[in-house]
Amino acid sequence: MDRRELGKTALGALLAAGKGRGAVHQSAPGVKLCAQSGATPSDEQLLFLKQIGAEYVSVASSPELRTAEGFLKIKKRYADAGITVWNIGNTSVHNMPEVTLNLPGRDQKIAEYKQYLRNLGKAGIYYTTYAHMGNGIWSSGRKDVRGASAREFDMASPDKRGVWDGKTWSEPLSHGRVFTKEEIWENFTHFIRQVAPVAEEASVRIGIHPDDPPVPVLAGVPRCIFGNFEGYKRALEIANSPNVGICLCCGTWLEGGKALTGKDPEEMIHYFGAKKIWKIHFRNVSAPLPHFVETFMDDGYYDMYKIMKALRDVKYDGIVILDHSPGMVGGNYAQTAYGFAYMRALLNRANA
Repeated sequence: MDRRELGKTALGALLAAGKGRGAVHQSAPGVKLCAQSGATPSDEQLLFLKQIGAEYVSVASSPELRTAEGFLKIKKRYADAGITVWNIGNTSVHNMPEVTLNLPGRDQKIAEYKQYLRNLGKAGIYYTTYAHMGNGIWSSGRKDVRGASAREFDMASPDKRGVWDGKTWSEPLSHGRVFTKEEIWENFTHFIRQVAPVAEEASVRIGIHPDDPPVPVLAGVPRCIFGNFEGYKRALEIANSPNVGICLCCGTWLEGGKALTGKDPEEMIHYFGAKKIWKIHFRNVSAPLPHFVETFMDDGYYDMYKIMKALRDVKYDGIVILDHSPGMVGGNYAQTAYGFAYMRALLNRANA
């Protein structure tokens, strides 16, 4: 085969691979520090974001604004203050036990999720986070950390509970029976192969959040996909989409520790790179399972600079956002200011 024929063959393969797929939205270069904020910020809240230097926000939407028009309204409110909305969440479809466990209402939830992706695309919001947990985020209580109240999880505690969107689950069986790993994989495959083409058409990236905590089985539900490196690798191969990737919640990953996850956050970043990791939840914990407490970023067992340095090394161009911060005097303003300043210092060090 001569060079011309080889070129035609390569071009044909590229066109075939991209047939029917929308373009993946390209982000501006550089790590982007991001703050969490509400759908309808006050003038004071916008001023606070300006004062701490937050150019990007991740927003949780309220039910009445979960339309393309509602998303545009949210986006404009921030844009008028010089702030870019990176993603707009929707708790109704962010984590769906109906999908994870194939419960009644699964088809309706998948249809709702598809419409959510279309609404994001129409509003020019090119990223969203999805979680595939069947029985929520688990805690066993609160713990004092430097005088601040923080989430605690202890496998030995009889008080541990899973919570999501107003629902609570407990042991021994959260949904009345034991589910198999094969079921969880089949349910994920069914979901992702339906929604990935819609995400491609809408130019929206889906970053999948780890199971929190990444305990292998909780109350009869395996956490076999998004609790370890091999699970993520296989899941992305099943999705086989340029629009399906990772929201790397470093706190959740540190909860598992390398013994359970297979790779620490730095190694995950270097393996998957900026091509598949699109959002970073920046959080530290006291120790890996079976017992951990969410800490301040400078007070956990992991060196958070290693994460920021790895992001810089792989030319990461997504957002880094404070996650699950211990409560502080001064409330959300104090927590956000502390976290944002700490992340800024680490990023400045990495850039230098």
